[in-house]
Amino acid sequence: MASENQKLHVFLFPFLAQGHMLPMVDLARLFTTRGVQTTIVTTPMNLPIISRTIGQPKTISHDDDQDSSDNNIIKTLTIKFPSLESGLPEGCENADSLPSRSLLPNFFKAVQMLQEPLEQLLLQHQPDCLIVNMFFTWATDSAAKFGIPTIVFQGCNSFALCAQEYVGLHKPYKNVSSDSEPFVIPNLPGPEIKMTRTEIPEFIMNDDDKYGKMRKAMSEAELKSFGVIVNSFYEMEGVYADHYKKVLGRKAWSIGPVSLSNRDVKEKANRGREASIDEQDCLKWLDSKTPNSVIYVCFGSMGKFSKSQLKELAMGLEASGQNFIWVVRGSNPEEEKEWLPEGFEERMEGKGLIIRGWAPQVLILDHEAVGGFVTHCGWNSTLEGISGGVAMVTWPSSADQFYNEKFVTEVLRTGVGVGVKKWGMTEGDDVRKETIEKAIRRIMEEDGAEEMRNRAKRFGEMAKEAVKEGGSSYLDLNALIQELRSNRH
Repeated sequence: MASENQKLHVFLFPFLAQGHMLPMVDLARLFTTRGVQTTIVTTPMNLPIISRTIGQPKTISHDDDQDSSDNNIIKTLTIKFPSLESGLPEGCENADSLPSRSLLPNFFKAVQMLQEPLEQLLLQHQPDCLIVNMFFTWATDSAAKFGIPTIVFQGCNSFALCAQEYVGLHKPYKNVSSDSEPFVIPNLPGPEIKMTRTEIPEFIMNDDDKYGKMRKAMSEAELKSFGVIVNSFYEMEGVYADHYKKVLGRKAWSIGPVSLSNRDVKEKANRGREASIDEQDCLKWLDSKTPNSVIYVCFGSMGKFSKSQLKELAMGLEASGQNFIWVVRGSNPEEEKEWLPEGFEERMEGKGLIIRGWAPQVLILDHEAVGGFVTHCGWNSTLEGISGGVAMVTWPSSADQFYNEKFVTEVLRTGVGVGVKKWGMTEGDDVRKETIEKAIRRIMEEDGAEEMRNRAKRFGEMAKEAVKEGGSSYLDLNALIQELRSNRH
């Protein structure tokens, strides 16, 4: 281990999907600003995304000497991703790049094979701590072989962590007579939260399938770890953060929103893949709009819609009468002929902006012209919307997204649901244009919209205060670093 006069050294090992990598890179930036030496471990094909986001850091190979004088930048190490051995097509090193969801089991199989190369790096470099994504269920035991503490970086907030725990523990979905009959999540503090069976992940209700077993392994690894980092802030959900620690007995630090570590236009624009629009062109378009007049529509890096649903969404946006920015993933002109209403772009010229591919989301949500966000409720996007102080139309589909919808619509009361009720690996429910139009109008112009947006703005201000020097997240990160230093000695 490092001697007393050496810097604290932290390894970060993000899951291989952009929605998991980006907050981990943000976290690395936060540690670096506090004088902690940070090294991100990833695979060769994911390295360009990370390098772009952190501004082309020094990249070191397995054999390089880590103890250089250049310790104030984020470093990277690569390990080989065994795609062919797991039955994946070559080049599928990122979950976002999988040609189909049916390959997810193969992807997780390949991820398991990263255990040995990671252990070789841990043995060679002997960091003071390993911070891992929750999906690397084996990493806690791997680090323990070398006396290295592991911290789990959670991809959700304290509310969702508590809700998931109680749904899995008490199985309230067994006490209702149908899929559509609501049940109350037991023991959860705050307002009473009701859900239905169809909103609960299948693997929660089936402990014996492969994803159910993974969930159990994740919970066990978390309990064995040094603690949990939560990408959230205390002022927003203190009752749930306290409950998670004091009642559920977890050691945790709330240090978010980590996306606010991106402070200037360049950092926000370079976060993730190269944007499909020049950031200055995007800002110029937004600058031409009045405050709170634009709705931003994006469903994350993995969100996919059927052609019929995309057409309904286009018609709903047009009928709402609002200015909009709409991010469409994996689109091409030939496919668009099948679902984009005829003459849509001509009619929407100046009023709507379609970004095909990757958008500088943090940059857009922080702009004063944006007043609303149609989102899939992935926690990164949800928290970025909260940080931007915008009201939301919630359209969840999978993972923890239905919990996040409840948090936004019933705890924070800064959004309205579009009405989907079916959990699935892709957006499953068919939502008609009239429903989309109504939900957008509710957060943008109808009675109560201004009050909802004002409430959202207050949470946005709280988020920014939390990460400033002396704020709750700033102090929680300080406490974590101090605890790691004490543990080292």
